[in-house]
Amino acid sequence: MAQQKDTTVSIRKDSARKVVAVGHIPKKATIRSAILPGWGQAYNKKYWKIPLVYGALGACAGVFFYNKNEYVAARDAYRFLSDTDPLNDAQVQQRFTFIPLESIRTYRNSVRQNVDYSVLAFLICWGLNVVDATVDAHLMQFEVGPDLSMQVRPSFNPISRSSGLSLSFHFGNKHAK
Repeated sequence: MAQQKDTTVSIRKDSARKVVAVGHIPKKATIRSAILPGWGQAYNKKYWKIPLVYGALGACAGVFFYNKNEYVAARDAYRFLSDTDPLNDAQVQQRFTFIPLESIRTYRNSVRQNVDYSVLAFLICWGLNVVDATVDAHLMQFEVGPDLSMQVRPSFNPISRSSGLSLSFHFGNKHAK
């Protein structure tokens, strides 16, 4: 079976050309990025984005595990200090021994909420990874040539006696005959 090469076909409309990349399908980038973070970026040949994706996901995972450990410690401390058995007090971590029980409960609830937020942040980062791969794959189909330009010029309106800046966009070939 012959392998299909990644070739491009240019369709010209005005100065923005739509480049149809044969063999490059945005849906593939979306599915790949949803399965494994960074795979869609690799498919789009945007390798520099892969460390950013894993950095964001790794930071969210690190915050999750830190908060989960804090929650377990605060939960156990609250459970052991609130029961009537004084032998369980020896199982409480040293940092919780002199803190009032109500403060430990408040801290436990706060850390539990942070665990939930870190899971939500992880899912949002994963979703942004998929959206980035999808949008980048779609934008690969457009080639912006040198025929597009923008100039910023000072302007004056004599009727309203106001001055300001005007943006001037030029589409098409400047040297058209």
